[in-house]
Amino acid sequence: MKKRIGILTSGGDTPGMNAGIRSVVMAADAAGFSVMGIKKGYAGMIEGRVERIKTEDVDGIVEEGGTILKTARCEEFKTPEGQQKALKVIKAFDISGVVVIGGDGSFQGAKVLSHLGVPTIGIPGTIDNDLAYTDFTIGFDTAVNGVTSEMSKIRDTMNSHERVGVIEVMGNKCGDIALYAGIAGGAEHIIIPEVEFDIDHICEKIMSDRIKGKMTSIVLIAEGAGKGEAVANYMRAKANLDAKAIVLGYTQRGGTPSAADRIRATQMGVRAVQLLSKGIGNRVVGIHDNKTIDEDIDEALAKELVFKKDMYEEFLIMSENL
Repeated sequence: MKKRIGILTSGGDTPGMNAGIRSVVMAADAAGFSVMGIKKGYAGMIEGRVERIKTEDVDGIVEEGGTILKTARCEEFKTPEGQQKALKVIKAFDISGVVVIGGDGSFQGAKVLSHLGVPTIGIPGTIDNDLAYTDFTIGFDTAVNGVTSEMSKIRDTMNSHERVGVIEVMGNKCGDIALYAGIAGGAEHIIIPEVEFDIDHICEKIMSDRIKGKMTSIVLIAEGAGKGEAVANYMRAKANLDAKAIVLGYTQRGGTPSAADRIRATQMGVRAVQLLSKGIGNRVVGIHDNKTIDEDIDEALAKELVFKKDMYEEFLIMSENL
């Protein structure tokens, strides 16, 4: 019987997860392995929701958002009892290694599996781009492209009414979506958790711009830095600015994945299978300097995010001339 690799997606869904699933299935088939899909993340692992995924099952999914394996958060897996239940399911289905696609919380689960003796590889799937060991996570590029597109539409309406648009985007405690999309979309102001901001200074700059004839501004705020509605309310109350808050929400997590996310997910999936085929686990796969890399999962999760200060300073140079 062929050796079996298990695969699950966990935590928040992200564009490119399906491309990663497809990559693992195709690479495993080429290496002589079969793949067992675990439905609904660690909850499905505990419940035994496992079934074979064949190559024909992943035909065409590279261009689909979401995840064919579904996803869920699972508090039970954080307990020793839940972990033992999961381990029994893995043994029952004769799974020799597991690939986990998800973010930091999902990787914590992958680390647990590795420490329980199950060779496990993590693939970073989160739009937040908040894993320090990799330059980019799967889904981030798609989210940035989506926010940039929505900014353009929102600016049209703000221009028509001469308003200030305060757009709140996702990112958890990381401001990368706001920073990248803000630069790409020409935002006048970016508020991110990594930099202390002065709302009064932003209001003064907007009012100064209006005196000079620039009647519309876009303020992009990362959820980790505050609420868009609170910023818009302050602008209306303290500066008499006609400000409107727009929360983009789940639109950032859905939709067709970008070419970059599909390619990265494919490369990472192949690397994950290559590692497991050698009996190597306790690793996470990522991208650094445009090359596929893998690192020890404990070391990778211990790294702290480094703020992209140079990129933010480049934005400040641009914003002074807007």
